[in-house]
Amino acid sequence: MKTSSTSQRRRWLWLLAAGAVLGLSWLLDNRVGAALDATRDPALKNFAWWCSKIGDGWVPAAAGFFFAAVFLVAKRPVVAAKIFFVMLTCELTGLAATILRVLFGRARPLNHDVPPGFYGVWHDGHWIIGKFAFSSFPSGHAATAAGLAAAVWLVHRGWGLVAMLYAVAVMWSRIALQCHHLSDVVASTLLSIPLAILLKRLLLTSVEFQFGNLHRALRKK
Repeated sequence: MKTSSTSQRRRWLWLLAAGAVLGLSWLLDNRVGAALDATRDPALKNFAWWCSKIGDGWVPAAAGFFFAAVFLVAKRPVVAAKIFFVMLTCELTGLAATILRVLFGRARPLNHDVPPGFYGVWHDGHWIIGKFAFSSFPSGHAATAAGLAAAVWLVHRGWGLVAMLYAVAVMWSRIALQCHHLSDVVASTLLSIPLAILLKRLLLTSVEFQFGNLHRALRKK
């Protein structure tokens, strides 16, 4: 009973803290967006573009498959399994954010055609599902990067710090390129961290078991 009560208390504290942080970020959207705007500096904009590109979902997916295969062949199935788990987690957190942003339909910072706000899936007599201009909240790139950093931290603290630098670079780039508001990025982080924790409980043991089977199968050949 005490464990259940403590767990519920932690959930409520997380929800309250998350709500407070998201609310504060909302108030700072315009100030932070203006301060980090890199669109007027060609060199900085180009750097931000590259930081944004490494947050594309296919990049960690390709890297995850490659390094998982390398370590599996190198007879290190536990490491391979953890890399695969990290890749799977960041793809799922990115997917979760993508689904939500399609439903919320928030206008992007550079969308001057409509006033800032949430438009859902329908606006001005047209479906806006999947429209770039209405896909701001939450950020898919930030959710992918935050999910990756959280997953790495859960399996290896040292590499987790490195992954956090990657996540910060991706998040900064999305605001600097005026593709997202600060609150979009914060919401993605608040979504990805608990989701990564949940996915570790659900997936990591199974992934390690499957990679152990693959390792044994490769040894027999």
